[in-house]
Amino acid sequence: MHKLWLIFAQTVTIFLAVLFVVSTLRPELLPWSPRGGMVTLKEATRDGAPKPGGFSDAVQIATPSVVNVFTSKEVKIPPHPLLDDPMFRRFFGDRFESQTRRTSSLGSGVIVSPEGYILTNHHVVEAADEIDIALMDGRKARARIIGSDPETDLAVVKVDMGALPAMTFGHSDHARVGDMVLAIGNPFGVGQTVTMGIISALGRSHLGINTFENFIQTDAAINPGNSGGALVDAAGNLIGINTAIVSRTGGSLGIGFAIPASIAKQIMEQIIQTGGVTRGWIGVEVQDLTPELAESFKRSSADGALIAGVLRGGPADKAGMKPGDIVVVVDGKVVADSSVMLNLIAALPPGEIGVITVVRNQAEKVLKINIGKRPKPTPQDRDQDQDALE
Repeated sequence: MHKLWLIFAQTVTIFLAVLFVVSTLRPELLPWSPRGGMVTLKEATRDGAPKPGGFSDAVQIATPSVVNVFTSKEVKIPPHPLLDDPMFRRFFGDRFESQTRRTSSLGSGVIVSPEGYILTNHHVVEAADEIDIALMDGRKARARIIGSDPETDLAVVKVDMGALPAMTFGHSDHARVGDMVLAIGNPFGVGQTVTMGIISALGRSHLGINTFENFIQTDAAINPGNSGGALVDAAGNLIGINTAIVSRTGGSLGIGFAIPASIAKQIMEQIIQTGGVTRGWIGVEVQDLTPELAESFKRSSADGALIAGVLRGGPADKAGMKPGDIVVVVDGKVVADSSVMLNLIAALPPGEIGVITVVRNQAEKVLKINIGKRPKPTPQDRDQDQDALE
């Protein structure tokens, strides 16, 4: 009996010793050990992957289509005022006669077709003798002006180059206040730069910048040199052409304006097809109907555009329009103010009959006007309010 007990004790001791060794060195061999499932780790496929909410994809799509625009022109230096003094002329002769010097400026542009058409601002290329384009990939080329439209501050230039990355037009008419946008251009000549902001307002007008105004307002930083550059949405699509800022210092104060892509596209197509833009015209001077004026005309609202003057012998005069008339409808579209009326009249084809409803003596009157062709702006008109442009 004692011998059997000794054998049992030794067996148990050996079993416990083996169990201790196995549980310490190879616990996975024990049936009651916990087992984990298969784990698949996700690894980044490239460094610098965008964080949530980033815009690197949009930037990569849009920036190759934005170019730097360098212009130069000959400027005449006026003669010295002392040349009117005979004694001065006697000693110094004609060395201070009027001379010329070459000035240069910079801006931005957007490639809109693989054929080499580039959309920019009129004031960027106005009166330029030479226009040079620099692409993001380092290529450079001399450009020529196809045409421009001072009244919207848009111009189209063309370069003869191959494999140009054209930007995709977005739906600017679907833009909403609060949408994120990127402004791309060459501010201060430092090189291509991207700034971010939101759409602060839509349909801005009455700013005195252009004749026809319907701006997208943004707080994305727009500075001198950004003119003609792109305002793009979060997908990298073009929704505007950066054109002006409100600033007391010359730098961005968070109020910048862009021409909507829908308008820019219409103007661009006309310029490419005909070299210019043709607009309707009736020969009137208009002003907004203020609440005080509306009250004096016994109107319940200030909607409409007040005719302040009528050009004698013009289309409106021949149709019977008179000063004091209030235009409320143009070709079936309601007129909210003078800016809306100007845009609606300009959209009418010259030579066709436009149906315009006016209010005269508190009664509506329908006038049928033979639409004329809008005259080209004079140099004085083009120079007006240029301080607002950057």
